[in-house]
Amino acid sequence: TEAEKAPAVADGELIRVGIINNDPNESGYRTANDADMKAMFTKENGYDASFAYSLKNDEQITAAQKFIQDEVDYLLLSAADTSGWDSVLKDAQDAGIGVILFDRTIDASEDLYLASIVSDMNKEGETAVNWLAGQGLDEYNIIHIQGVMGSAAQQGRTGALDAKVAAEASWNLVTQQTAEWNSEKAQQIVQSVIDSGTSFNVIYAENDDMAKGAVAALDKANISHGVGKDVIVMGFDCNKWALQELLDQNWNYDGQCNPFQASYIDEIIKKVQSGEELTEKTIIMDEKGFDATTITADDVEKYGI
Repeated sequence: TEAEKAPAVADGELIRVGIINNDPNESGYRTANDADMKAMFTKENGYDASFAYSLKNDEQITAAQKFIQDEVDYLLLSAADTSGWDSVLKDAQDAGIGVILFDRTIDASEDLYLASIVSDMNKEGETAVNWLAGQGLDEYNIIHIQGVMGSAAQQGRTGALDAKVAAEASWNLVTQQTAEWNSEKAQQIVQSVIDSGTSFNVIYAENDDMAKGAVAALDKANISHGVGKDVIVMGFDCNKWALQELLDQNWNYDGQCNPFQASYIDEIIKKVQSGEELTEKTIIMDEKGFDATTITADDVEKYGI
């Protein structure tokens, strides 16, 4: 196919990449992800990189159209939303631009991109829910704080919990709302549940920042949380400060979402440039879940972002 032909880059010439990412201030995960991209795609490493940021699909698509007009060699994409990408990716393909997806999957035909380097968000959700089930509570009354609706991370982390709640009579959602990855919004959601007097014993927050906001509401109301306390607190992303909360036993669980995709992308580009065939379309990165009762200081250093 067209997409598998290496862009014509002369020896010694920089490979031009257009990188479309979510806003680096969105979360510690995204900050680490963006820093990883910036460290890899440098002139020293043979790249001429341009960056565009948005949490909105339409703005990302506009950025992609501009990169296509600018005739980049590769388009690297972490999509804000899973849908709506077909026509712009078709344009990239027609222009001989190789598309590589990172961090987020999209609903588009596989022949529209070279490779997809992703976390298995469904597996992240399942790992977390299996851990929670293993806590053996008589009843699970869960405040579920969701990420940006429609994102792959939200869908995967929500899907596993929804399935469990549907299957088990003792699992209840006290509330299920999006805080859009935002700490303050998460705090408000938990505050309103506390104000309503509804009892709960689990906070399942789809990222660390929202877990932090949730905990701020608990602290304000003098509700205990963490190991052996009233409320189990769960986050995702493994920010260093969040893993420290596990180590201090203030939180109970944190699911890893690996932000370091740049080396995988660099490897793919090098293969394509040298005319090698790509054997894997989807590359799934290895990820773990951490438990406050078993995490070590070494884990915080090694896996914290």
